[in-house]
Amino acid sequence: MSPDIAKKQRFLGKTAIITGAGSGIGRATAIQMAREGANVALFDLVNDRTFLLEQKLNKLRKDCALAIDVDTSDAERMESAVQKAVGHFGGLDIVFANAGINGAVGPIEELSLSDWERTISVNLTGTFLTLKYSIPHLKEKGKGSIIITSSINGNSRFASFGWSPYSTTKAGQVAFAKMAALELAKFKIRVNVICPGAISTNIDESTEFNEEVESIVIPIQFPEGAQPLADGPGKPENVAELVSFLASDESIHITGAQIVIDGAESLLS
Repeated sequence: MSPDIAKKQRFLGKTAIITGAGSGIGRATAIQMAREGANVALFDLVNDRTFLLEQKLNKLRKDCALAIDVDTSDAERMESAVQKAVGHFGGLDIVFANAGINGAVGPIEELSLSDWERTISVNLTGTFLTLKYSIPHLKEKGKGSIIITSSINGNSRFASFGWSPYSTTKAGQVAFAKMAALELAKFKIRVNVICPGAISTNIDESTEFNEEVESIVIPIQFPEGAQPLADGPGKPENVAELVSFLASDESIHITGAQIVIDGAESLLS
């Protein structure tokens, strides 16, 4: 079998759970993995676009996709969703913990406790719950791959004024991924974390700006072109390629890695 053909089928017979699958990076990854042979459980707050993706993938390969309505920050719904996915497809091999929100943006003293807790709940607790309920099924397989979507914000970039809740969750995801990688290594379960920069997605819909944020901004002048390697923000498909590599056996010796994918954006900040 040629390397190109093998790559096209590198997920044949494998099942992936993808959170935040209805749009952006999650959607692009679901499409790529399905094309390469995977069964994909599409975890999201199910709406028309998630059902349309499910239909699209099932036309691509019969019965390869299942959309499940779930809030990743809700323990009962997450446990039920993972059980449903595993029962439907007969196992679990790959977990892409990708769901997240930008949340409230503003000066620390202007943020409410509920603003803070909502961002922590979705981004950090949601990641914890995704892994908590998936790990037992990966252990049953005797190996597996987990990928977590973090960000350059909170890790290599700190100039997003007012984004303290978001950046805190993203830093926390990196630490959590590294702890999980070491804990799960003896079970042949790999855990890696990706840190995208600006990517063309609809996550901005979840941003809640406080008008007081302007009072804390320190003016910064960037060189022309925020992403030196590209003409603008990256594409979800760029990130899907990285996620698919980390999910595959091509990266069998990679775990605990923190990989930046930002077109050199963070090197300017």
